Amino acid sequence: MVRLPVRFLLAALLAGILSALALTGLQAARQLPLIIEAERHEQGGATPLAPPERPGLPRMATGLLANLLAGIGYALLLLAGYGLMGLASPRGLAWGLGGYAAFVLAPSLGLPPELPGAVVPDLALRQLWWIATAAATAGGLLAIAFARRRAWKVAGATLLALPHLWRLPWPEGSGSAPPELAAEFAVATLTVNLVFWVLLGLLSALAFERLVSRPHAAA
Repeated sequence: MVRLPVRFLLAALLAGILSALALTGLQAARQLPLIIEAERHEQGGATPLAPPERPGLPRMATGLLANLLAGIGYALLLLAGYGLMGLASPRGLAWGLGGYAAFVLAPSLGLPPELPGAVVPDLALRQLWWIATAAATAGGLLAIAFARRRAWKVAGATLLALPHLWRLPWPEGSGSAPPELAAEFAVATLTVNLVFWVLLGLLSALAFERLVSRPHAAA
């Protein structure tokens, strides 16, 4: 009989890998051409950076590896949430949208998706703000969704707003990419990640129900 931790890990691997594969394909179709175009602007419109028939292939392989690690890690977080909340049949779509709000949408309000050549704040400040915003948003959403007392729900709503009261110090100047290219990249990034999180939520809930919840209840 397969033990619960093994089934838990298997569920995370299945949901994370499938979602990461879909994310990588969407990134190659929507984001990578915009990144390559921005790099050409950064270099002053020099010759293409990659052959047209295989644009950014090594970068896609690196991106796939990063997406696999992120997909599995996020799947583990969702599955842990299902288990801690005692959910036998999780609402995967709601959890996926919650993950999107916490890890993509809320951070993007202060840190829009960046193209090469963009003028951005200090890296350490960006990382600190991103972590604080993601943690506060996740905690706030969980409090609003699961807390029974109104005071905790109010505290959750307050958590959602707190990170956005601290505005990062942006340096003066503009990036090398045209504003319309940066806007198109931001929309593409938000859209691609929305699909990823919806898929991850649905797949992780299905995997949890089939591989973790039902077998554990039967045992």
